[in-house]
Amino acid sequence: MPAFKPSYIETHKKGLLRKKSQKAYKELRSCDLCPRHCSVNRLAGETGICRTGENSIVSSYNAHFGEEAPLVGSKGSGTIFFTHCNLLCNFCQNYEISHLGDGQEVSDRELADIMLYLQDSGCHNINFVTPTHVVPQILSAVEIAVSEGLSVPLVYNSGGYEKVESLKLLEGVFDIYLPDFKFWNSGIAQITCNAHDYPEAARNALIEMHRQVGDLVCDSSGTAERGLLIRHLVLPEGFAGTREIMRFIVEKISKNSFVNIMSQYRPCGNAHEVEALSSRLTYQDYTEAFQAAKDEGITRFHGVVKSLHLLC
Repeated sequence: MPAFKPSYIETHKKGLLRKKSQKAYKELRSCDLCPRHCSVNRLAGETGICRTGENSIVSSYNAHFGEEAPLVGSKGSGTIFFTHCNLLCNFCQNYEISHLGDGQEVSDRELADIMLYLQDSGCHNINFVTPTHVVPQILSAVEIAVSEGLSVPLVYNSGGYEKVESLKLLEGVFDIYLPDFKFWNSGIAQITCNAHDYPEAARNALIEMHRQVGDLVCDSSGTAERGLLIRHLVLPEGFAGTREIMRFIVEKISKNSFVNIMSQYRPCGNAHEVEALSSRLTYQDYTEAFQAAKDEGITRFHGVVKSLHLLC
């Protein structure tokens, strides 16, 4: 069986990677990359919701062992954490990064060097965390890095608040998509993120991502090579709409979808602004959500929480 080759290598050979990068950069003149439609000229230093101009801002990068097992493997997932965000959940557990702007501005050349460093460190993939607002910079950096030997899969690790048109620019570049599907109800999305259209945007995004890469495929060691992994953070009092989201995944995406039902919710940032989000997740909250996922037909899980008693 031939060794897996990331799709961006062939895309680069065909000259399509540069075209994608150039097209994405044009979007920055009146930024329309995401559903916020800020329409600011980021190339002239203007900023919108994501507070990011022409250059990307990186908070940190490392070999990360806290991701899903198929991404971590034996040597870690090469995560690059971008500063700022286009969604800005009021309960974000990375509040200092997403809301307060902790990070350093980097050029596309520097971003490419980070990618190559993580690969040279042995990481199984390059995992772009919160990449939605810096798609042009990523595409440009990938073009630089692939010319210098980048050869591991790329992971698009996002909050799910995406435009299908922007995702189509990533076809043939990213082999692994790792989106959240946070909320089913538009009212919940509005009071937590000021994004009433989040549920619709997330549904459309997941359909497009799956069209591009299909279900998760791993190598003989269980390390991800290509496909869609979906994250869902369980919220207190059923706030996230877990059952409806799982039903959508089974009916509209795939019965073979790989899903991580996450239990680590705790009040962070401005979570206290919403009464239901002011307390930690309970054992009952999580077990009911997990059972709902099973009832709706989800069979591929990242794994049940090992110490459910810690939620009590």
